[in-house]
Amino acid sequence: MDEIRVSPDYNWFRSTVPLKRLQYPVYWDLMEFCDGFRKLLDHLQLDKVHLFGASLGGFLAQKFAEFTHKSPRVHSLILCNSFSDTSIFNQTWTANSFWMMPAFLLKKIVLGNFSKGPVDPKMADAIDFMVDRLESLNQSELASRLTLNCQNSYVEPHKIKDVAVTIIDVFDRSALSLEAKEEMYKLYPNARRAHLKTGGNFPYLCRSAEVNLYIQIHLRQFHGTRYAAITPDMVRAEELEVQESDLSLGQDSEHTP
Repeated sequence: MDEIRVSPDYNWFRSTVPLKRLQYPVYWDLMEFCDGFRKLLDHLQLDKVHLFGASLGGFLAQKFAEFTHKSPRVHSLILCNSFSDTSIFNQTWTANSFWMMPAFLLKKIVLGNFSKGPVDPKMADAIDFMVDRLESLNQSELASRLTLNCQNSYVEPHKIKDVAVTIIDVFDRSALSLEAKEEMYKLYPNARRAHLKTGGNFPYLCRSAEVNLYIQIHLRQFHGTRYAAITPDMVRAEELEVQESDLSLGQDSEHTP
């Protein structure tokens, strides 16, 4: 399941726009999604934003940054268990047929990527929550998301090379292969890397405290600028220092031969 969240300038947003969870409508084409998301930002009068995206949401966030690269609307990206090329799923040849499949078959395709076997209670709760969310989607919503997830497309990194990126991923089993993760690291060689020992497909749910701290670390680099998204008093400095140390260690280990 995909997740995409917007974080604009914190002070302006806190005072004028109520915090709401948005669910995007049915889109069958990536460019159609990007145009719709741009119109949403225009409607909210947001100039540039920080985007957090998980799985498909992370891919869509990258494509939106690419789509708007000539007039940038994305200040930074936080990509959680995400990917840069839809060919990793080996479903590009079926992408144009999802629209005609019945809902039960589409749900079966999605559920096939969920963790199997014993997991800890928080991970089990996260899976149960996402199964409930899956049940709430109708056939066209499911089909359109699978179409966006699988239609032949990839990120063009040269178009978003000036966007600050943090990559969050897990060491345990998830829907993404090791090759897909390595491709993300190659695509963003200067990105910060945050690794979680466990979390499965939904670390932003079952490991939310750790993920939120990594988000705060990412956003701290924008303190004192027009695009500050949080105020310094929102998190204790010692908590950030511990997590930032872990983040640096993760980066160093990735570059150690």
